[in-house]
Formats: sequence, structure tokens, C-alpha cells
Amino acid sequence: MSVQVLYTAQATATGGREGQIESSDGVLQAKLALPREMGGPGGAATNPEQLFAAGYAACFEGAVRFVARQQGVKIEHASVTAKVGVGPRAAGGFGITAELVLSLPGIDRAVAEQLAEVAHRDICPYSHATRGNVDVKVSVAEA
Repeated sequence: MSVQVLYTAQATATGGREGQIESSDGVLQAKLALPREMGGPGGAATNPEQLFAAGYAACFEGAVRFVARQQGVKIEHASVTAKVGVGPRAAGGFGITAELVLSLPGIDRAVAEQLAEVAHRDICPYSHATRGNVDVKVSVAEA
């Protein structure tokens, strides 16, 4: 697959899951900590799964809005909650799962589901990157 790159994000991590991250422009800086659920201290630090969830949620909402514009559907309020799980794989090592829950108040459920399907299947780069590698569940929240 060929991609015409329009933007390249760059970030550096030091110290692994208990270190820190910083983007090349300095806008993103965060301490990392292993979550308590994985035997770490947790606390006032983030982790790779939170960062992935935030990025996927923002990207997917943008993809839904893009599809809505293409189809002439006016969206006033929208949000996406992404849940990213991590744990051991049966084949060894670790893997992740993802769940995206789209909220589109005031939009017919069938229309919202169709927008989510097209955004996931055709538009969102995170969905393209995870397809075939990560179990991703997409749903529409109850109104």
C-alpha cells in the first residue's frame, strides 16, 4: 500500500513503560508508569495504551465527521470513547484489543451505525493500521 505522507509525527521514549515521552516539537511531554493492574505503581502518569486510546478516539471521530460531511449528515455533537486492552497472547508475547464507542446525539441510530462502519472500513488510518492485527469492536452508544 502506498501512502503520500502529508505529516510525520515524531516522539521519543526513554525508560520504556516507566520512563517518559516527548514529541519532537515539545508539545507532548509525559511521564509513563506501568498500570497497577499490570503490577506497576500507576499514579499520575500515562501509559502507551492510554496514548493509543486517545489517538484512536480522536482519529476515529474525525473520520466519522469526514464521512458525515461527504454524505450530507450534519453533526453538532459527537464523541468517541476508545478502550484499549493489553495482555498476554496465547501465542506468546503481548497483544492489544480495542473498542470504539461512538456517541452521536440527535442522529438516527441506523445513520450513526452506517457512518461508523464507513469510517472504520474506509477512512480511519488507525483502523487501517490495526485491521488484521488487533481485535477492534465498533459500536454506537445508546441515545
